[in-house]
Amino acid sequence: MEATDFQKLHEAFILKAERAIDSLLPPADMHPARLHTAMRYSMQAGGKRLRPTLCLAAAEAFSSQADARCAATAVECIHTYSLIHDDLPCMDNSDLRRGRLSCHKAFDEATALLAGDALLPLSFQLLAQGYAANAELARQLIVELSVAAGSSLLVGGQVEDMQTSSAENKEHRLEYILQGKTAAMIAAPLAMGAMIGGGSKSDIEHCRRAGRAAGIAFQLVDDLLDQSSNAEKMGKPVGADTHNGKFTFVRLMGVKATEQRIQTLTEEALKHLQACQGKMDFLCALVARMATRDR
Repeated sequence: MEATDFQKLHEAFILKAERAIDSLLPPADMHPARLHTAMRYSMQAGGKRLRPTLCLAAAEAFSSQADARCAATAVECIHTYSLIHDDLPCMDNSDLRRGRLSCHKAFDEATALLAGDALLPLSFQLLAQGYAANAELARQLIVELSVAAGSSLLVGGQVEDMQTSSAENKEHRLEYILQGKTAAMIAAPLAMGAMIGGGSKSDIEHCRRAGRAAGIAFQLVDDLLDQSSNAEKMGKPVGADTHNGKFTFVRLMGVKATEQRIQTLTEEALKHLQACQGKMDFLCALVARMATRDR
């Protein structure tokens, strides 16, 4: 895909995601206003909108008429709630997120905690109500997202990440963290988009597997950038992993091995996308760019 064509499509998906988020979140002045303002503060802080873009693009790849806006927003609700909680002093204690003050610094810890709490059920409300006309699709979407966000993947990965001072089974534990904290929430929006677009079981599984591979690669790139980039470019503190004593693939295996694995995983993700029956050009281009990003 030509760079200009990719850029236009990418910007269009991001704009669609932003508009969906604005229309589907509770209004800022709805009681209790402080809570809803905090939810919007974090949800509308910008960022790459990678996960909603993956969901929207996957749905459109199989059907141009598919409406994945509720699912895309639901995924971003889960992602944002996890960021709000990750930034809290009891976890990563980060003051900066997406280029501005993290939620607990802009409001207070209790409000941030509750804003994250509120985004979690909102995600499933959006799926249940947004796809009520197709009960089986709604069920599949809820299962996909709840498993990805649950104790064995997203939350489980965060728990394990908080305990990385242990020297036991480092490689196994690191792989679990990579699968849970990042890969699960890249795989889910791709699979959910394929479901909404009417992809076959095979297509959905290929999208899920592509997301897992691309998600791990995405995190490995993030680990490299944590060592080499700066807070202004990244929109969040850098060097935190080293400061907090966390082990990463880079620290465990070195830069060259990390770069090689990023390439291998990206190739794997592309093979799965190319095996789908949908129009995957944009998604293939996006996955390739995820592996070479500089922020």
